[in-house]
Amino acid sequence: MLDFASSLYLGLRHGSRSLEPWEALSLGCPAALREPVEALSTARELATLVGCAAGTLLPSSFHLFWDLLGVLSREPIEIFMDASTYPIARWGAEHWAAKGVPLQTFARHDAACLAQLLGRRGSGRPVVLSDGVCPGSNSQPPLAAYAALARRHGGCLLIDDTQGLGIYGHHPSPAAAYGLDGGGSLQRHGLAGDHLIVGASLAKGFGVPVALLAGEAALLRRFARDSASREHMSPPSMAVIRAAQHALAVNRDDGECLRLRLWRAVRRLRAGLGALDIATRGGDFPVQTLLAPPSTDVRQLHTHLLQAGVRTVLHRDRGGGAQLSFLLRAEHDATQIDHAVAQLAQVRHAAWEPA
Repeated sequence: MLDFASSLYLGLRHGSRSLEPWEALSLGCPAALREPVEALSTARELATLVGCAAGTLLPSSFHLFWDLLGVLSREPIEIFMDASTYPIARWGAEHWAAKGVPLQTFARHDAACLAQLLGRRGSGRPVVLSDGVCPGSNSQPPLAAYAALARRHGGCLLIDDTQGLGIYGHHPSPAAAYGLDGGGSLQRHGLAGDHLIVGASLAKGFGVPVALLAGEAALLRRFARDSASREHMSPPSMAVIRAAQHALAVNRDDGECLRLRLWRAVRRLRAGLGALDIATRGGDFPVQTLLAPPSTDVRQLHTHLLQAGVRTVLHRDRGGGAQLSFLLRAEHDATQIDHAVAQLAQVRHAAWEPA
């Protein structure tokens, strides 16, 4: 079975024999009382990588956004959320909105709409919430414009960079199309400043089920003091901390090579599908969503591909319709990609009608 359904984009899996050993999985106490020194050093290294002054690790991005917005809302804030924001961060915003925090959603990737809303805001400090990267889309959030608007109105930009971390970096070039170092969206857009906050799971590019919160040092000290998750929950386990350390080591040693291989895999799939007159959304990102004619039975196409030995992702679009996406990884070689394209060419007649 050829697997195009995993978002381990760089192919990092962190088998137990690849990790440094640990004496205990958990310290048996909440993070507010004690956390492994390895968690602190790993968070600092990750924060530096993404371009922030300080960072901390949390068990998941769900905990991160729920908890961070709660900490921020101890002072008057207003949340301005891009309509395309991924559900994990959205759930955090909606939770605090239900408790009375003003929340306004603005049109997808529309800085002008955000500017209008900010111009009519109340007295609370604005928190602009957006994804760093929208996978499977040809439209991306204008982060530089969002950051400038947040700063102008005395607020902050909070980015969910789960998709960008490990993939995008600074100074893209023909030899490094995604950019260097894999620090994510701040590095990609050349953004810096104490008004920027990054929340990101490492579960995609770096393959580790743990989340990083990064930002200015004062914010991280405030979070450490007021965080409900840190008060009531254990820090991430030593197993995931060791995996995060391993991911950072692989990124230092082989990250540029892996990103180049990933980019080449994306280019080859797009070229192969293009030869079949099949367009995709996703640009150069490793999530490629087929642009099928409206009459296509996408579910049936997914089933036929599965029966042909090609696993893809069947998911809903924003309108509730079915979409089919290929998720590329650095380990996908030319033979595998060409075989997947050939199988799609053979089975699409059963579900694909011309536009």
